[in-house]
Amino acid sequence: MFEMLPHAVGQALSGLRAGAEKAAFHTVAAEAPATLRVTSEAFADTAPIPARYTADGDGLSPPLAIAGVPDGAAALVLFVEDPDAPSSHPFVHLIAWNLRPEAQNVPEGAFASPAGEGSSHDLGRNSFQKDGRLPPDPPTGHGPHHYLFQVFALARPADLPASPGRGALLDALRDNVIAKGMLTGTYERA
Repeated sequence: MFEMLPHAVGQALSGLRAGAEKAAFHTVAAEAPATLRVTSEAFADTAPIPARYTADGDGLSPPLAIAGVPDGAAALVLFVEDPDAPSSHPFVHLIAWNLRPEAQNVPEGAFASPAGEGSSHDLGRNSFQKDGRLPPDPPTGHGPHHYLFQVFALARPADLPASPGRGALLDALRDNVIAKGMLTGTYERA
């Protein structure tokens, strides 16, 4: 969708960004220990995300591995945000909650876009107000975007309504995160 914006518009908006300090990792879960290790065989931390996993490719969700989940974790949450979006809050790409803590390998394509019948995961609303995952799709000329694959281990399962958005998820994380971890991937359209 954003690939349709003219390069000049993306370039004009290049100084407008939500900011990483507004991401869940740094706000509602700021005090939680960062002891989870989140990795992907598709890209290294802070490295470019291959086009296969973006709106310019197949749009698949990348494979993820999560290590260091503490004993007693009731559930995991995967929350993908883009703090470089030209908006007041980070752009939500994925909300997946109540993942089993023992399911520490997430295969490629595990999160449908949009969420469909028979989905094996609880998925919330992305910034386009649709349930499911949005692949990286930054505006042309806006510069590099950072995609924060934030994982939170919860003391108790997230009590969320159907189709929760960012606000409901942040409320569910408050005083409930016992460990966190993050993998950052980048993507840019020249």
